[in-house]
Amino acid sequence: MITNDSSVFIEHTFGSPVEKVWDAWTNPSQIMNWFGSDPNGKVLQAELDVRPGGYFEVTFRDSDQTEHTCSGTYDEVLPLSKLTFSWRWKSEPDVESFIILMLTPAGESTRMQFEHKNPGSDSKHDYVKGWQSTFSKLERLLSTQTKS
Repeated sequence: MITNDSSVFIEHTFGSPVEKVWDAWTNPSQIMNWFGSDPNGKVLQAELDVRPGGYFEVTFRDSDQTEHTCSGTYDEVLPLSKLTFSWRWKSEPDVESFIILMLTPAGESTRMQFEHKNPGSDSKHDYVKGWQSTFSKLERLLSTQTKS
């Protein structure tokens, strides 16, 4: 993990094939199972139109009942390898940042390179902690699916 004022970079290897990791990022029913940083939080709604120019919106509730909605527009969609999209919180409409997600097959595993660019110092969100926790939830979901 590398962080600076203008970017959060996280690299992680999931013990699942790239198709499963891609599906977790692009299938609304999969997003419902892992998105959000609160380990005990719950996704309430996920709408994804995964194509260049397509829009997404995800609403989730933390265990303290706080609701969050994030949204954005897909820029690049290269199946099984790359997603880029804008990122905005409903609660912070003037703060827009950008996500770059790269997936690389590594045998039966997948190497994910994730960069959250320009999250801004105006945001109240702790992106490093938030994304690490979110990806832990994704890891749990994928490991459960791989076993079954």
